[in-house]
Amino acid sequence: MPHYSIRHITRYRYDAPVRENLTEARMQPRSEDNQRCLQFSLNVVPYADTSSYVDFLGNVVHTFDIPATHVDLHITAEALVEVDPPASPSADAPSVTWVEVDHLRSQSEFWDYLHPSRFVQPTPLLITFMAELDASRNRPPLATLQALNGDIYTSFQYAPQSTRVDSPIDEAITERKGVCQDLAHIMIAIVRQLGIPCRYVSGYLYHRRQDHDRSAEDATHAWLEAYLPDVGWIGFDPTNNLMATERHIKVAVGRDYFDVPPSRGVYVGTALETLDVGVRVTLADAPSVPNDIILPESPWSPPVLEDTGAAQQQQQQQQQQQ
Repeated sequence: MPHYSIRHITRYRYDAPVRENLTEARMQPRSEDNQRCLQFSLNVVPYADTSSYVDFLGNVVHTFDIPATHVDLHITAEALVEVDPPASPSADAPSVTWVEVDHLRSQSEFWDYLHPSRFVQPTPLLITFMAELDASRNRPPLATLQALNGDIYTSFQYAPQSTRVDSPIDEAITERKGVCQDLAHIMIAIVRQLGIPCRYVSGYLYHRRQDHDRSAEDATHAWLEAYLPDVGWIGFDPTNNLMATERHIKVAVGRDYFDVPPSRGVYVGTALETLDVGVRVTLADAPSVPNDIILPESPWSPPVLEDTGAAQQQQQQQQQQQ
């Protein structure tokens, strides 16, 4: 079973001083099923005491507050995770029927994963796209999910920076390109329309040269899980045309991206900000590699630290999952 070492750096820089920066981070990998988080640390500069809690979806959330005036914020998350190969769908999975799937509607634990959410809406364009793919109940549930995973992979160009963190699914459907966040949202929307509970997964993917993954190696990743009776949650990665493997490292689950951003916060100030992110996932027993992650440079010079005057509370940027 592989052990992964993960280093995830987030850097916010402000063009004017800010204060009272209250931030929450969902960066600690989950411990469940085939995955165990053996070590985790979160380091914040400027220094801040961190606390943590488990949210209503079972994700570990770290929070911190920086009351003093500052012009940049660095968050470094490091983890050691053990992942077993996920169990393959049992021999019974192909025989799961749509009648059995429909019984899930009466179970309250699946309600959130069967209905629209902030970024997952059944738009007219989505319904047209479903017809184009023939996404219907004309095959058994598992076969339908597997076919849909491949159809979305072939229908969309993987194109970093082609959408925004808050882009509606219609943008990616219209342009036929996007990133893992977009493709996961589109497949979730279709799967829910078919009546199968489906949830968004935020995490990391360990890249190997021989796998030819489309997703970015230096970023967080996103995929989805669908629930089938007597089988459980099954992971699908439409960006890379994969079912979830031991290379998929799960951090958080939710109705869509809005529930699980790696970082989210507010601050007091009138500053414009830039956000840079770097991720490195390596085998823990692999030869040592440099710990430093080189974040991209962007035009910026330190401002003079002084009172911001007409300060106001602003939302901190969220990173898009590539």
